[in-house]
Amino acid sequence: MDTLAETSWDVVIAGTGLAQSLLALSLSRSGKKILHLDQNQYYGGSEAAFSLDEAQEWVNSVNQHPGQSPFEDAKVFTYPQDCLQSASQLGSEGGGRSSAVRPKLAASRAYTLSLSPHFLYTRSELISVLISSKVYRQLEFMAVGSWWIHSEHFNAEDSEPGATRSFHRVPGNREDIFADTHISMKSKRTLMRFLRHISKPEDEDSGEAEEDLSAPFGDYLSSKFGVPQDLQGPLLSLSLSQQTLQNTSASHAVPRIKRHLASIGALGPGFGGVISKYGGGSEILQVACRASAVGGGVYALDTGIQSLSDGESGDYPVELQLSNGESVRTKYVIGSVWDLSPTQERTLSCAQFTRSITVVASNFTSLFPVTVEGAPVPASAILMFPGETIGSPQSPPVYLQVHSSDTGDCPRQQSIIYGSVSVTGLEGQTLLESAVDRLLRAEGPEAVVLWSMRYNQQGRLSNDGSSATIQTHSPNVYSFPPSGLDLAFEDENIDMIKQAWLKVAGDVDPDDFMIFDDREGTDE
Repeated sequence: MDTLAETSWDVVIAGTGLAQSLLALSLSRSGKKILHLDQNQYYGGSEAAFSLDEAQEWVNSVNQHPGQSPFEDAKVFTYPQDCLQSASQLGSEGGGRSSAVRPKLAASRAYTLSLSPHFLYTRSELISVLISSKVYRQLEFMAVGSWWIHSEHFNAEDSEPGATRSFHRVPGNREDIFADTHISMKSKRTLMRFLRHISKPEDEDSGEAEEDLSAPFGDYLSSKFGVPQDLQGPLLSLSLSQQTLQNTSASHAVPRIKRHLASIGALGPGFGGVISKYGGGSEILQVACRASAVGGGVYALDTGIQSLSDGESGDYPVELQLSNGESVRTKYVIGSVWDLSPTQERTLSCAQFTRSITVVASNFTSLFPVTVEGAPVPASAILMFPGETIGSPQSPPVYLQVHSSDTGDCPRQQSIIYGSVSVTGLEGQTLLESAVDRLLRAEGPEAVVLWSMRYNQQGRLSNDGSSATIQTHSPNVYSFPPSGLDLAFEDENIDMIKQAWLKVAGDVDPDDFMIFDDREGTDE
């Protein structure tokens, strides 16, 4: 059997996260010798997806090897024995849930739980890449439906069913605004003025001074458009900012609200975002890795980089010592900082998040309305909890992404709630617990928690001033920045992957990036 050391590699890619896997895809038709490693026994890195049993193994590994990944302080809770405090109170606070009729978890493999869930806007560059590279045929996408914002005043007598009794659907277009019975006519006109302004085509602004977007988003809405305070939170949710209104600049929020509005209807009526079935980003990266393997790429899991040296002359100047005892030579190596030096101390400027994954026995049907005739039934919904409704005015918002069983993440009659908040420690845990608790109490006594996991994650946030650019460590060694923590995939990641492709691919036309003909023997 040939060893890895017997081949001189054009590039070694360290880690199978989304960025590394898309880089492997971009090089899959290049004819280059690609060695793709991962120190873990599974694909995905920060974007991995697990069954229940695999999630428990991952938690054990994270806690046993602190500092060797962007994750820490991971815990799994099984119910009702090892409940979180807030969840253990659901029986008394949520209308008397009965443990005697409590639903049960299905088999471990019935669940696909994503560590870094995100969705794609329908105009995302990643969708264009998946189409031009032909790998979209191996993926199935589901619609992301309504945005909801939590109301401070829960009205148990509200005539609307389920969770919508304490959540207000955020209007996403002109028809939504004028059909909304909770907004006054004066406020509707104010909202329309703002939406018309940010929806103007770029060429309509020619000859005008560039708009000043340096102010906090709340101040921008108030001073320029007179948007009342109670409508600023819903607009913030459309930007997906994970900071407070005052800590979110208009320069961050406005382009992202434009993206949201422009995406609605691009791939079909009634929705502007999609998620890939069976694990989201994890499914996309595995499809990319399979395409690279078909093109001749060699994969080795449970094989990391112990050390590397770059400085010798010759065609293959980089020498790598691998965890399996082998030594390999390559022209280039690229990976995340955790994959290039997994045992070294590192100081990174990262955002710090608390995340949670909660398996719930409920369909949350009221969160997935079909709002336009002919639109598909959504499989995911976004819920935003302004910090002041569950914490304090200084608390960041909490986002919950609710996935129905149509995503393939869980069995029928169950849902997955992915939670995130841009703060760690006790505050982050309390905010996430409060948000999940509010949703379950609003849904009713039939919604019970079956399993949950909580963990901290370091990463890159699009509004924290960091950028998606590769870092040069030496002439032949590069690293990707920490994975993004945004709820939607940011297109700057595609530009970053293209940077890496140009360095490795050599003398190529930049316009050929990710544009492949059909392989021989395949049909449209």
